Amino acid sequence: MGYQIELRHLYYFKILAEELHFRKAAERLFISQPGLSRQIKQMEEIYQVALLERGKRYVRLTHAGSYLKKEVDDLFSRLDKVERELRFMGEHHVSELRVGFIGSAVQSVLAQLLITLQQEYPLMEIDLQELPNEMQVAKLLKEELDFGFVRIDYVPKGLQGIPVRQEHFSLVVPENFKADSLSLYDLRQEPFILFSKDYSHSYFDLVMSIFKDAGFEPNVALRTVNALSIFNLVEQGLGIAIVPASLQKGYTTNVKFIDLVDIPQRTTLWLIWNANLNNAAMKLFLEAVERERQK
Repeated sequence: MGYQIELRHLYYFKILAEELHFRKAAERLFISQPGLSRQIKQMEEIYQVALLERGKRYVRLTHAGSYLKKEVDDLFSRLDKVERELRFMGEHHVSELRVGFIGSAVQSVLAQLLITLQQEYPLMEIDLQELPNEMQVAKLLKEELDFGFVRIDYVPKGLQGIPVRQEHFSLVVPENFKADSLSLYDLRQEPFILFSKDYSHSYFDLVMSIFKDAGFEPNVALRTVNALSIFNLVEQGLGIAIVPASLQKGYTTNVKFIDLVDIPQRTTLWLIWNANLNNAAMKLFLEAVERERQK
């Protein structure tokens, strides 16, 4: 048997499965009814399973035929989507992406990623939205964002994600603060300024575990969702803070950073997206992210 399944076989079967009538399907396909019958028979021989029940007055799908119909419908739906995206790219050369992010993503990966995308795809438009982690997740699930850079401990159901960067934490103190030789426990009486739990429940719990391991409950004086606000408050002597180490870059404030490399806690920046969204621009974006991860 020298037959091989070709795309035309699947398309013929798709139309026949919709019509469940050889003559009507053949008319839609602009081929002869005997020719259509031969093509379907070839498919059954190749797959070694009956796809149709044939009677004098009826045609019905077998269990295998019903399964193949679903898979073929999905296949052609994807092919139609690919064709639309390619035509759009060919006609417009412009794609827009909605990207959510948290502040530390800019310092760690996002800025360089945007430079790369601008160089490689100059007509790609990116709508940047700085949002707390939980809000990004909600918008992604509602398909109001294409991507989100977040700090989470797991990828929520309905979303896909890849870890972009893992890093340690840093202690943030006023510039004249004498803390280089002190342990975290020695700072237990100090007021702490933390990212609000609204920023990310899992991130907040991770930071609180640092204090738990150090043996004390922190005196939380202030909470905010903005890194620059934290640094300004620390600079004014209103407290000290613990933040991802990447936030040492990109801010001009009179504060000092002390790396907490001896603690086990690490924070991971994730790129997440909705599994239901899949277009050409998203694929280009993901490919660029992957190249940045390999550097």
